Amino acid sequence: MNHDQPYPSEYLADILASVKTIAMVGASNDPTKFSYGVLRVLHETGYKMCPVNPRLAGKTIRGLRVFGSLADIDVPVDMVQVFRASSALRQVAREAIEINARVLWAQIGVRDDEAARMAEDAGLQVVMNRCPKIELFRPYWTPRLNQVV
Repeated sequence: MNHDQPYPSEYLADILASVKTIAMVGASNDPTKFSYGVLRVLHETGYKMCPVNPRLAGKTIRGLRVFGSLADIDVPVDMVQVFRASSALRQVAREAIEINARVLWAQIGVRDDEAARMAEDAGLQVVMNRCPKIELFRPYWTPRLNQVV
């Protein structure tokens, strides 16, 4: 995938339609933080959310148990969403590969071409510098209403 070009609408829509469980690395329990709002919208849309933040491990965000690392999550993860600095993306990509995630999604402002290459070589789909919450409101997306969470 050429991450310098806009992602095809079908590529993003297919990812959002196919994933069920999303691990959010860098989740915050602060309602004023963007990661909190994204977690809220994705959860309310019907995705099973697994917040990941080592400082909050064992606590809850919006009633969801917070995990200390991706390896601590006890259910299969389809997508790893990254709310961390670009410098952390390679390590998160390694961990996403280790847990057999299918998608590595780096939030707006987060990009590392080597991390993307590593993840893609392992078979993951990669999106960088995009927000799934924003993508949910694009015209090509049909919300999954009445989905059991």
